[in-house]
Amino acid sequence: MLVVKIGGSTGISLPHIADDVATLWTDAPRMVIVHGGSATTNAVATQLGHPPEFVTSVAGYTSRRTDRRTLEIFEMVYCGQINKGLVEMLQSRGVNAVGLSGLDGRIWEGKRKDAIRIVKDGRRMVLRDDYTGKVERVNTSLLTTLLDAGYLPVLTPPAISYEGEAINVDGDRAAAMTAAAMGADTLVILSNVPGLLRAFPDEASLIPHIPAADVARFMEVAEDRMKKKVMGAEEALADGVRRVIFGDGRVEHPIRRALDGHGTVIGG
Repeated sequence: MLVVKIGGSTGISLPHIADDVATLWTDAPRMVIVHGGSATTNAVATQLGHPPEFVTSVAGYTSRRTDRRTLEIFEMVYCGQINKGLVEMLQSRGVNAVGLSGLDGRIWEGKRKDAIRIVKDGRRMVLRDDYTGKVERVNTSLLTTLLDAGYLPVLTPPAISYEGEAINVDGDRAAAMTAAAMGADTLVILSNVPGLLRAFPDEASLIPHIPAADVARFMEVAEDRMKKKVMGAEEALADGVRRVIFGDGRVEHPIRRALDGHGTVIGG
């Protein structure tokens, strides 16, 4: 069982990824795809007069400020343009993909945060009108039903709260939770860099391997969004996934290259 997370940053080649998925699907059709879409969402939100706002938690993690209007734009881009565009690419390559959000069938479920504690201009603040949370449950029976029937699930945030509200969740950590819940052997996380870099953005400083027991120690070298990827890797490994690979989503054969050890291999 393989879970592939496709990042949403600029530079990632969805056609190359779709080509690879089609090849792998023929050989081993037990795969779940999770994708993001941050760069496109930022552009659309700006065009619609509601530009993105990012906040930094007291723990130092950066995330999207998600008020109700941002959530609506987020759903439009993630669940519409990107999800259906990727499904179309896969269908044209012979993969019977089904695009779903974490809302559908309560695939991803969790608690909406009551408040978010952030640091802004050196001051601590509390945000209460934010629609964010964390995936705590995965509807594995629905995903297994789709896989057994020959479909490829293509998943995207948002998730759903226990009260039935849409919530923005981190895609890397949602993918990690999905991989663990589905008993996946490997989680591949593709982004617009070759892996975890010791001296970002110097791609020559790629860290090729990290023992599972040491992954938390590498949080200090992760920059910006890569911190959430390292956190997701740590969570996936702790919950039984054998290895997590940070791979380059810009190149040809990105998934197969990652599975062959190109990138940063954690655990394994």
